[in-house]
Amino acid sequence: MKSFVVIGLGRFGTAIARELSALGHEVLAVDTDEAKVQRVADKVTHAVVGDARDINVLNALGVRNFDCAVVAMGSDVGNSALITLNLKELGLKQVVCKAQSHVHQRVLERIGADRVIFPEHEMGVKVAQGLSSSSVLNFIEFSEDYGIVELAAPKSWQGKTIRELDVRNAFRVNIIAVRKAERPGTLDVAPGAQCVLGEGDNVVAVGRSEDINRLHEVK
Repeated sequence: MKSFVVIGLGRFGTAIARELSALGHEVLAVDTDEAKVQRVADKVTHAVVGDARDINVLNALGVRNFDCAVVAMGSDVGNSALITLNLKELGLKQVVCKAQSHVHQRVLERIGADRVIFPEHEMGVKVAQGLSSSSVLNFIEFSEDYGIVELAAPKSWQGKTIRELDVRNAFRVNIIAVRKAERPGTLDVAPGAQCVLGEGDNVVAVGRSEDINRLHEVK
């Protein structure tokens, strides 16, 4: 179990706080709006009304003892930057921030944010990937150039080994995991070259986004 402090309880922050708590982690949710705090109070470990722009408030809450902080209030560059700076000054090892633009991202990274995310962009990419091919089950973008995708094994791949498919040369991607149909809920990481793909299997591949897109054409 890890411990998280989530600052800002809009839709994004609330969703993160509730999901982390549901996954069994300790979650401290913080917002200046009492109504928002009350709405999430019974879904997380602790929920408090507080102004994270005040470093004394964060210090009093003991945030330095948490594994990770999520700054989920991305609409105000100044506020999110100040909160991020406060968290880093208090010694938080990992601070994840929501941003609205690349300028906002650069500001947050300059003052020490360990990871900056664009929720709307990332969700848009996932939805677009899913719409472009019914075989795509999940897509994660690492950067503007690279991504990882889970997709149903194309029919032409079924009955063949990973070595026979030679996707590294054919598509310039690597198969890093296989989810076998007969073992739902499990993921075989780093499958061997002799792994045979069957009907209903899913494969997880990593590579450049443009190469991953070519997998959509495989039947």
